[in-house]
Amino acid sequence: MVSGRFYLSCLLLGSLGSMCILFTIYWMQYWRGGFAWNGSIYMFNWHPVLMVAGMVVFYGGASLVYRLPQSWVGPKLPWKLLHAALHLMAFVLTVVGLVAVFTFHNHGRTANLYSLHSWLGITTVFLFACQWFLGFAVFLLPWASMWLRSLLKPIHVFFGAAILSLSIASVISGINEKLFFSLKNTTRPYHSLPSEAVFANSTGMLVVAFGLLVLYILLASSWKRPEPGILTDRQLLLQLRPGSRPFPVTYVSVTGRQPYKSW
Repeated sequence: MVSGRFYLSCLLLGSLGSMCILFTIYWMQYWRGGFAWNGSIYMFNWHPVLMVAGMVVFYGGASLVYRLPQSWVGPKLPWKLLHAALHLMAFVLTVVGLVAVFTFHNHGRTANLYSLHSWLGITTVFLFACQWFLGFAVFLLPWASMWLRSLLKPIHVFFGAAILSLSIASVISGINEKLFFSLKNTTRPYHSLPSEAVFANSTGMLVVAFGLLVLYILLASSWKRPEPGILTDRQLLLQLRPGSRPFPVTYVSVTGRQPYKSW
């Protein structure tokens, strides 16, 4: 039953993430004229698409690698590599998104990093870069001792959720700022709620829903990866699937009973 809820949540998460990206692309294509890479306003349109894809959707998906039940058994290294690779993809998309907005600003002689949105966004990207390099150096490379990893793991987990929350805040403030600038001198300004504003606001709500679902899955205790040598109800089913060889493990029920040996 717990596994069923988990996979249902993942299905919903994938749908929300796809909608976030597709809605942002449609907004930029239909209302803002499409995309280009020439320093024009059409180059700027890559910025919201790539930031939503990288800092929200790919980042959120990468954060949930260790919640997959398949990652609880067998070697941990392949899942570490997947976790790092997905975050690296998110970071690359983010950097390209920043290049797009800085190039557009420089081409139009517009000031950079003056708004609250830009301050929040660049802080989030800086924390993301620090988080990735620290995670790569400490948790993926073999030099770090177990006590150091144990010391830094709670910090790594906290900043992972904090960066996602900051990313959502950056996206929401960016959508709001873009609408204020784009609908300032039109026949139907932002406060009259034209169709573009309704669509963009709805896109922002999808981003919020996606982020909240990721945080819920991250914080759900029954879906967290157990400590080495300890199996939960759900992980035991993976170990004892047909054809597998049983072996003694320490079994801990999520209902709170005391651990005991099981074959």
